Amino acid sequence: MEKKHKYRFTQIGIILVLLTVIILYASAKTNYLACKLAESYGVRGVDVSHYQGDISWNVLAGEDIDFAFIKATEGSGHVDTRFYENWEGADATDLKIGAYHFFSFDSPAETQAQMYIETVGDLSGNLIPVVDVEFYGDKFSNPPEEEELVAELKTMLALLEEEYGVKPMVYTTYTFYYKYLDGEIDGYPLWIRNVYFSPNLDMRGEWTFWQYTDQAVLEGYSGAEEHIDMNVFYGSLDTLDEYVIWE
Repeated sequence: MEKKHKYRFTQIGIILVLLTVIILYASAKTNYLACKLAESYGVRGVDVSHYQGDISWNVLAGEDIDFAFIKATEGSGHVDTRFYENWEGADATDLKIGAYHFFSFDSPAETQAQMYIETVGDLSGNLIPVVDVEFYGDKFSNPPEEEELVAELKTMLALLEEEYGVKPMVYTTYTFYYKYLDGEIDGYPLWIRNVYFSPNLDMRGEWTFWQYTDQAVLEGYSGAEEHIDMNVFYGSLDTLDEYVIWE
C-alpha cells in the first residue's frame, strides 16, 4: 500500500512538472507574461525599420504610443532604406523620436560612428542616440571575442557622446547583456529586450526602456512584416524628457 502511494505521488509530481513546463512554454511562445507585465507602464512606444514598409505616421502615432525609435544605420556603409522618410514622417507628429544604429562586429567603431553622425545629423529636440548590439547571422555560432567587442563598442559610445554631448543608450538582448556587457556599460542608459519576463526580476533600476514583444500588430504600416516591436519606458512622460537632447 505504501509503495502505491509513493507511486501515485510520483505520478502527480511528474504531471505537475509537465504542466508547469507546458504553461511556461506556451507563455514564452505567445509572449503573454511579458505583455501582461508591460501593461503596468504608462509610457510606451515602437521601434521600426524598413521591415514595416510604408508607414502612415499620423495613424501609427494614434495607436496609444508616445515614442518611436527608427533604424538609421548599420555598420560602416548601410543606411536603412526607409530612414529618411520615417524620420521626416515621425517628426511631423507629437511623438518623441530617436534614431538607432545596428552595430557590426566586422567594422571599425570609428567609421560606424561617422556613418551614424553623417546620416542622422543634429538630434536637438529628439531622443538620445542608440547603439543596438546583439548577435546576428553566423555570430550566434561564431561569437566575437569579449575583450575586442567591448573595446569597439566603448569607442563608438565615446565618439557619439563627444558629438552629441550626452551618453548614448545601448540596446541589447537579455542573453547578450549577461554574456558581454554586465558591468561594462554602467552609466549608459540601457534598453533591454526580454520577451519572456520583466527585467525587474534582476535588473530593477538599471534599465530605461524595455522591448517586451516583437509580435504586436498596430495600424499604420504596410510592410511585408506584419508585426512591430513594442517597448515601455521606465518612468513618466515628464522623465522621458530627460532623454531628449535639448539645444
